[in-house]
Amino acid sequence: MIAQNRADCANPIIVWFRDDLRLADNPAFHSASRSGQPLICIFVHETSDEAPRQLGGAARWWLHGALLELDRALNAIGGQLWLFSGSSTQIIPPLAATCRASAVCWNRRYGAAERQIDDRVETSLKRHDIEVRSFNGHLLHEPWTIAAHTDVPFRVFSTFWRAALASGEPDAPLRAPSRVSFFKPNVELESHSVRLCDLRLQPTAPDWAEGLRVAWRPGETAAQARLLEFLEDGFSIYATSRDRPDQPATSSLSPYLRFGNISVRQVWHAASAAARTTRSEFAKRNLEKFKSELGWREFSYYLLHHNSDIARRNLQPRFDNFAWRTDHKAFKAWQKGETGYPLVDAGMRQLWATGWMHNRVRMVVASFLVKDLLIDWRKGEAWFWDTLVDADGANNAASWQWVAGSGADAAPFFRIFNPILQGQKFDPDGAYVRQWVPELRHLPDKFIHCPWEMSKMALDGDQTAVAYPDRIVDHQYARHRALAAYKDSIDHKA
Repeated sequence: MIAQNRADCANPIIVWFRDDLRLADNPAFHSASRSGQPLICIFVHETSDEAPRQLGGAARWWLHGALLELDRALNAIGGQLWLFSGSSTQIIPPLAATCRASAVCWNRRYGAAERQIDDRVETSLKRHDIEVRSFNGHLLHEPWTIAAHTDVPFRVFSTFWRAALASGEPDAPLRAPSRVSFFKPNVELESHSVRLCDLRLQPTAPDWAEGLRVAWRPGETAAQARLLEFLEDGFSIYATSRDRPDQPATSSLSPYLRFGNISVRQVWHAASAAARTTRSEFAKRNLEKFKSELGWREFSYYLLHHNSDIARRNLQPRFDNFAWRTDHKAFKAWQKGETGYPLVDAGMRQLWATGWMHNRVRMVVASFLVKDLLIDWRKGEAWFWDTLVDADGANNAASWQWVAGSGADAAPFFRIFNPILQGQKFDPDGAYVRQWVPELRHLPDKFIHCPWEMSKMALDGDQTAVAYPDRIVDHQYARHRALAAYKDSIDHKA
């Protein structure tokens, strides 16, 4: 039951939604609703000069769907989501003052630009004697709560994750409020708000999002359904099969977590409950491995908090002198999935079609770009930023730096993924390749990851496989070239 006896009940509270587009386990929304005061739920699409990095095309598509679903969820309990476009610092304080809001609530963000916006909004609100309440709605443990033994922030995942686990079990998720009071629309809200279509988040000419619409349904309801499906089907084989792109062993929750359609605490506790139900040693291993992957997400946000320019600057300065190649033709072949390496091409085509790629394959395609082609990791990071529905400022950049060898706790540069062996190990029957590279679907398993080894005579007149492109570079040659380039860059720095 929501309290209704507050003296300031007529004064509304503004709930500022950002990367937390859900009602359940949303601490800002939960706290505001418990006050008994009427709520104004808003989202601001930042378009000002102070805006953080603009979302890529696939993420914008997801945002449109997530906002639509959040508005529907609020409609179902008597409210609505008010949309604004422009500068949060110029929109929220005047809106709060005009509506005589007593407080503005939000869940915290961790990028430098986002924090600066929040600070400016908070400063302006306090000048109007409007209270600011902020909460942790995005992480298990916020970056400043995981303290190293020295003044130097963690740079190794294992030590970071041990410290995070030692800090205690994450809070239990909050239920969505069943009864909420909403502020009645007024002239200020209606005259300055915009429609969802006005944000122009969806592609039009051309409309390239049909594959995304087939693959995904953004929003909180779909997120909960996907979590349940994973716990019932994929979780039981997670530890042994999560690296297999041909098997449904991963959660596919990353875009839902990215936009806060589900909280990481909900995922954490649901997985823990599923493991307790099974009560087997194998379930325990699945749980530990799954939680450690959530831990990598936490680590990425920790790195972002301590390194605001992680998407632009090498975390390890010794890479600053690396002699990256400029090869527009090779880069375009990589983008289009036409490198001649089936696993790489399957991943890049899956990415373009669905806005998502299996994590193991992400590592392979990233290694191929950075090490086989010697193209700057930042170009790959930018392409993923534009094409991934789950691209965010922490995980995308930290993962690319990990593969490149320039990041925190990174794979050493000499760890160069062999796209042939990776395919043979993790897609042994070629099912993943056949799905995304259909011109190879008739090849025998033994040639599916190395089609150049099969003579044209062996194709029995099937010309579909002949259309597959030749390799743009020989992997063994590329490997030696990459190691020589790394040695030269280190010697140059020395």
